[in-house]
Amino acid sequence: MTVTPTRPTETRAATKGGKQLPVRRRGNRKQMLAIWLFLLPAAILGLYFKFIPMFEGVRLSLFKVQPFLGDVFVGFDNYVNVLTDVRFMDALGHTVVLGLAQTLGALVVGFGLALLLEGQARSLWVLRTAIFLPVVTALAVVGEIWRILYFPTADGPLNTILGWVGLEPLQFLNGTDTALWSIAVVGIWSGAPYNMVIILAGLTGIDRTLYESAGVDGATIWQRLRYITLPALRPSIVIVLTLAAIRSLRSFTEVYVLTGGGPAGSTEVWMTRMYSLGFQRNDIGVASAAAVLLLVVTLLLTVGTQLLARRKAQR
Repeated sequence: MTVTPTRPTETRAATKGGKQLPVRRRGNRKQMLAIWLFLLPAAILGLYFKFIPMFEGVRLSLFKVQPFLGDVFVGFDNYVNVLTDVRFMDALGHTVVLGLAQTLGALVVGFGLALLLEGQARSLWVLRTAIFLPVVTALAVVGEIWRILYFPTADGPLNTILGWVGLEPLQFLNGTDTALWSIAVVGIWSGAPYNMVIILAGLTGIDRTLYESAGVDGATIWQRLRYITLPALRPSIVIVLTLAAIRSLRSFTEVYVLTGGGPAGSTEVWMTRMYSLGFQRNDIGVASAAAVLLLVVTLLLTVGTQLLARRKAQR
């Protein structure tokens, strides 16, 4: 006796005009419905708290906002005010310098940490967890801790260490020449562990036999790093650079906690200038225009990085 297997999850095939229609699976439809039901609350929250305020910010950037008096349409005047404001241009320069320093510094330090902590030993998991702690710590707390470390007197924590090697105390956050670089160090310290995790994930995908073959051929450590490790890590490095650049452009918390944009505006960045205009001077229209410009630059940076990475991958 022959038993014909059946598929309980499929419906019978329907025919129309002598042609057999595709078979639909009830299970797949139920699964998709369940997925969308789980995604719906997050989508509603994202729409209400992210996308609606974003579009409202774009609208406000075209108005002179006057609470209780009525908004006045000014077109692109707010954008002109942003692009012609001297303090905004200075803040843009500080943002670029800070972004480059933090991005490149965090990439180099994160890459070094990933090479040092690569492996399967249990002790390495403990070290990775300890090093990753700055990423999960609130930036406000990180900034306050570093503000204490940067205490400018001779008995400050870092100045005490400098005194041990015979150096004079430094005015880390109080000097116009050192404040921005001191903030960059904080950004590197808090961003490098995040980059380390991404690069570690990329290192696990490299075939170990390539290193063994290179060692047999007499390749040095630098040659293995240059011709095997770095090309294999190109996708991870692109992700790291993109995320780090976006994070650096939106630097606010560490700058606000450490210096508040001072001294003498030497650490004022794009976000702190927006904050001062929007929440201290109540110039919501100009602040919204600055936010829209930051959004456009972020999108262009992200898309440009991805296109550049694809072109290099196709070569």
